[in-house]
Amino acid sequence: MRDHPRDRSPDEDTSHPDVWTGRATNRVQWLLALVGAACLALGIELAVDSAWTSGVAPLVMSVVGCIAAGLLVIFGTLAFVHVDLKLDKECLEVRCGHIGVPRRRIPLSHVVGADFSPQITPRHWGGWGYRWRPEKGTAVVVRRGEGIVLRLWDGHTFTITVDNAESAVRVIRERLRTITPGTAH
Repeated sequence: MRDHPRDRSPDEDTSHPDVWTGRATNRVQWLLALVGAACLALGIELAVDSAWTSGVAPLVMSVVGCIAAGLLVIFGTLAFVHVDLKLDKECLEVRCGHIGVPRRRIPLSHVVGADFSPQITPRHWGGWGYRWRPEKGTAVVVRRGEGIVLRLWDGHTFTITVDNAESAVRVIRERLRTITPGTAH
């Protein structure tokens, strides 16, 4: 079922909502999480049902290694299955994964401009996740495709992969017209 806009008076601003939200998802990350779960299961299996005759030390190292690798892969991939972007009148907030960590909140007063990027790839940033490269800035990359490149007041950039990025850039640019750059809110 689709929502239909209600009748609006000519005075009402119909250009942008008070809060714009967007999301990007990468379902491939679920496959990596399954690999992590398999490592975790292997570690548990070794701990419970081992017939190692070569000593306790190799068994403990194998169990701990498998469990640690499994947990790191599971939590590392699930943290970047998706990214949520929330843009209100004062700031832009980026949250990653199901628990919203890592998170970054950028006041719009710290943003000089926003640009649409039609093709952001994990390869250009060194992989998926929360990335930093001295020559490019900071990014949250969860998939290949369109995204937003924010130019910040301090000269840095912040890139986010998000669906419907062109719409987000329009909203950011509209809101930047009413904000004095470099002022704290």
